[in-house]
Amino acid sequence: MPSSIAPPSRRGLVWLCAATLCLAACSKPAPAPEPVRAVKLLTVGASALQAEQEYAGEVRARTESRLGFRVAGKIVQRPAELGQQVQSGQLLAQLDAQDYQLAAQAAQAQVTAAQTQQALAAADYQRYARLQAQNFISAAELQRREATLQAAQATLAQAQAQASVQGNQTGYTRLLADVAGVITGIEAEPGQVVAAGTPIVRIAHHGPRDVVFAAPEDKITLLHPGQAVQVRLWAQAAAPLPGRVREVAASADPITRTYSVKVALEVPPGVAVPPLGATAYVLLQSLSRAGSLAITVPTTALLQQGKGSAVWLYEPATSTVRLQSVQIATADGNAAVVASGLAAGMQVVATGVHVLSPGQKVVPYQPKTPSS
Repeated sequence: MPSSIAPPSRRGLVWLCAATLCLAACSKPAPAPEPVRAVKLLTVGASALQAEQEYAGEVRARTESRLGFRVAGKIVQRPAELGQQVQSGQLLAQLDAQDYQLAAQAAQAQVTAAQTQQALAAADYQRYARLQAQNFISAAELQRREATLQAAQATLAQAQAQASVQGNQTGYTRLLADVAGVITGIEAEPGQVVAAGTPIVRIAHHGPRDVVFAAPEDKITLLHPGQAVQVRLWAQAAAPLPGRVREVAASADPITRTYSVKVALEVPPGVAVPPLGATAYVLLQSLSRAGSLAITVPTTALLQQGKGSAVWLYEPATSTVRLQSVQIATADGNAAVVASGLAAGMQVVATGVHVLSPGQKVVPYQPKTPSS
């Protein structure tokens, strides 16, 4: 008896095979296993620190003055220039003195008038004194003439003092250097109207030099006046110069929150005095940790974890890595000094710390040796 189920046609077989192939193509292949990463390991241990504690500073004059006019006016000339060497009494700037000269002339005229009044009162008094000696006038009348003479003398003294003040005002229109030094700053230009006391120029006095640097708050308690330091000039390869801490600021700078420290340079005889503004490095022997033993790791081994730092520790038993929090004390050149978190003999990952994950399997990196 013939079967009632018809055999599939050739076209149906083709469609069935195509559908099977499509389903196979759409399914995701199984992920390939992640390759085991090779890492460079570093065995930590205590070693002698190399870096020394030093701060960058600037050479400045021990004394620097801001000079200004004692009167107000318009600047008509300013011979002083930045960097110019000046001597005591040298003209630095000049104000328009016409008004002060007129005032001085008016004061002198008042002196002349007061002298005339005083001479007239003196002659009148002498005449009345002779009359009183002959009993032609009373003693009270002579006393009135004496009082008039005393008033004229006081008026003359007042006019003379006023004339001296006006003469001084005229002289104050000339700004003169009061010491020998070098111009380190210009703060006003010709044609500018300035008030009395406005700084016009800054003069660094010739003489002793200081190195000024900024110290952080955690080191300020270790600095005190009289402390010996070494000063190394950036532009000179000569031996360091000796110095002593001369002044430590009592309060921190409101912006940088650092404390200004001044070091007095002790320049030996025959050694050139460092130029103003030169860069200098102050080496503090009391803060130096050079030679002391500590555990250090390269900065490439550090990983930021929240508000602290961490390193990857290698576990030889499982060939995996795990995070280990560490506390950094300071820097030693390009290395970080570890205060806590590591012990001698531990192995940490030295590079590539940002591509690792906790528990990841790794293998120690073995450098390739060239075949012979």
